[in-house]
Amino acid sequence: MTEQKELVMPQHVAIILDGNGRWAKSKGMPRNYGHVQGAKTVEVICEEAYKMGIQYLTVYAFSTENWNRPKDEVDALMKLLRNYLKTCLTTAKKNRMCVRILGDKTGLDEDIRKRIDELEEATKDNDGLHFQIALNYGGRDEIVRAVKKILQKSEKGEVSAEEITEQYLTDMLDTRGLPEPDLLIRTCNEQRISNFLLWQLAYTEFYFTPVAWPDFSKEELVKAVEAYNHRDRRYGLIKEE
Repeated sequence: MTEQKELVMPQHVAIILDGNGRWAKSKGMPRNYGHVQGAKTVEVICEEAYKMGIQYLTVYAFSTENWNRPKDEVDALMKLLRNYLKTCLTTAKKNRMCVRILGDKTGLDEDIRKRIDELEEATKDNDGLHFQIALNYGGRDEIVRAVKKILQKSEKGEVSAEEITEQYLTDMLDTRGLPEPDLLIRTCNEQRISNFLLWQLAYTEFYFTPVAWPDFSKEELVKAVEAYNHRDRRYGLIKEE
C-alpha cells in the first residue's frame, strides 16, 4: 500500500462565497434563505480551517457592486450582517479568533460600523484563526483609496515619489500586515475573481468548484487543499507525478 503524504496547508485561503441565491432557488426558497444558510457555512468553515492548520481565512461577503441588487435583498443582507456580527463576536471569544473587516466602512450604516469597531477591538489580540470579512469591498476601490492616501501624504510632504514602492502601496491597502493568499476558492462553478483582492492575488493558486456555498463542507475544503498540493508553487505548474 502506498503511504499518503501529509498535506501542506496553505497559510492563507481566500474564498468567494458564491451560489447562495441559486442554491435557495433550487430548493424553492427565497434568496435570503440561501444567504442565511451561507452564513452558517462560514462559521463551520472557520472552525474546520483552523483545525486543519490554516492560519488566515478571508471571505468575500458583500462587494461594492452588491448595492445594485434589489433593495429588499440588500436590506435582508444588511439585517443578516447585523445578526452575524453579534454571532461572530461570541464565536471569536470561544475560538480565540482575530476578526478584521476589509472594505470601505464609510459606506455602511453607523450602527454596523460601531459593531465592526467593537468586534475588531475585542478580538485584536486573539491568537487563533485570523478571519477577514470583505464588506462593501471592491479590489479597484481598495486601490483607489490607497492611492488617495498616498497623495494626501505626498501633499503633506510625508512621502516622496522615490519612496513609493510596491511594498509601500501594499501597506496602504486594507490587507496591510496580512500575507497574500496562497489559495483562492470560488464556489458554484463561476471562474472569475469579480474584483476581489486584485493586488493580493498576483501569485495565488485558483480553485473552482461546482458546489454552491451553502453546501460547502470540510470535505470540499480538503479537496481544494489537495488540488493546491498538486500545484508547483515555484513556477505555477502542475507537479510531475
